[in-house]
Amino acid sequence: MLLLNRTVSPNSLRVFEVAARQLNFTAAARELRSTQSAVSQHIRTLEEQLGLPLFERVYRGVRLTDAGQALFASVREGFSTMERTLERLQQQHRHPRVNILTDFSFAAYWLMPRLPLFRRLHPQIDVRIMTNQGVLDWKDKEVDVAIVFCDEQTLANVPRLLPEVVFPVCSPAFLQEHGPFDDLAQLADAPLLTLTADQGQSWMDWPGYFQQRAGINHLHPSELTFNNYTLLLQAVIAGQGIGMGWRGLVDGLLESGILVALDTQPLHSRRGYGLIDIQPDDNSEAKQALQQWILTCAIQSTSMTPHRLAEGNPASTS
Repeated sequence: MLLLNRTVSPNSLRVFEVAARQLNFTAAARELRSTQSAVSQHIRTLEEQLGLPLFERVYRGVRLTDAGQALFASVREGFSTMERTLERLQQQHRHPRVNILTDFSFAAYWLMPRLPLFRRLHPQIDVRIMTNQGVLDWKDKEVDVAIVFCDEQTLANVPRLLPEVVFPVCSPAFLQEHGPFDDLAQLADAPLLTLTADQGQSWMDWPGYFQQRAGINHLHPSELTFNNYTLLLQAVIAGQGIGMGWRGLVDGLLESGILVALDTQPLHSRRGYGLIDIQPDDNSEAKQALQQWILTCAIQSTSMTPHRLAEGNPASTS
């Protein structure tokens, strides 16, 4: 409230931001294409207006006071927000852009193979893909749409893209060397590759697979764990063991013969990937076009005939 009757020049704040970042008035002057004396004058004027010292003069430079550090954090955040807003406005003027947030595996194995079709249909729309392997947090991010692995409760309120359908997968060479896997006991004796859920995700894991398949507890197999599904699949392809395959993500690898599926009775759950509109008040044509295209692709992919599975059916416990 005390600053309402005082005028703080935006230019002085800009000079302060550069000087605080450089911690050297001469370097700040070079960046601003000004002079060291002009920078010093701006800082003195700002300190007088605020009634607070912002810098301590030290040998060959300056150091921020506590007040200076607090102001620097706020000014830097403010300028950053303005720059992002200006960039977004300029980008929208040139081409509308839609930002998608999802995890590495969905982006790599589902979205990216299909995205060229969307770009052919809508060449005027720019799509930016943002990925994260942990819990997807879109706070403080420029996100329009998120594609998230969801529990049953969340999927009751958002469109479901891919239901969770899982089955063991391995490389053909691994199957030839270690198979066939005719029952769950043989499967449990094989090296199993596990995707961790350190961030609280609720996807199917090996204990859940054994429990739902035969009502038995985990058979304590040897496991190698990963926190990245893309790396896990690379290990499966390399013949290091058996991984859990999700329909919709491993389809291309099955079709090409790079992987084979080991279960003729895939497990279904009520979980899956959902499409979340992060900016529901934004009804731009670009975002609506992308969402509708994603939903159409999801319907087409889930209605496809399941892939032929390899010989060997661990659906039996005998």
